[in-house]
Amino acid sequence: MRIAVLEDEPEHAAQLTRVLDEVGYAYQCYGTGKALLLGLVRETFDVLVLDWMLPDADGIAVLDQLRSRSISTPVMFTTSRDAEADIVEALTHGADDYLVKPIRPNEFLARLQVLTRRSSLATMDTLLEVSPYRFDLATGKAWVGQEAVILTTRQFALAVFFFRNPGKLLSRTHLLETIWGVGAEIQTRTLEIHVSQLRKLLGLMPENGWRITSVYGHGYRLEPLA
Repeated sequence: MRIAVLEDEPEHAAQLTRVLDEVGYAYQCYGTGKALLLGLVRETFDVLVLDWMLPDADGIAVLDQLRSRSISTPVMFTTSRDAEADIVEALTHGADDYLVKPIRPNEFLARLQVLTRRSSLATMDTLLEVSPYRFDLATGKAWVGQEAVILTTRQFALAVFFFRNPGKLLSRTHLLETIWGVGAEIQTRTLEIHVSQLRKLLGLMPENGWRITSVYGHGYRLEPLA
């Protein structure tokens, strides 16, 4: 699981990240709403954990910007504001959960798991179709147009992850964590080799309308070519 934490108070940020460290979840901390929004241009996360009171904006304004950009990642507020009106406002603006500080670690983790489970259920269609590509998520089969393409389990998972995040810059760390698992010991070249194989096997080239570009020092982006 990969979590973004928006929290400007070091003590509270340390508490949240300590809990995430204990269960081996990957995370990235941001101290301002602007930093988070810029980070989301480069990174993808499974859950966004937002504070309400921030140096440059309030959490509701950040949430509004997220949703206006069609970022549907689940959002959990962790804040000291405990009034019913505040909770209702956050949920009305698109938050998925709301926890009042101080957080209780086990409850926090359980709620994260619920949010990711809901998100997974929302994307459980068994067929992913992005012309001219089709991916059968139940059988692991792939097609380019009418032609079947044989992919290994990891090649298939990597292809599906790219096509579920078109146009997004995906860091090498995120790709490795998602496809190989947190803490997996693999050689640096492994990801590069898999991406190169996908380009060839799926024909990710201008005539098919897609390409995977490498961004030096960061990761890869699957781009549609208009």
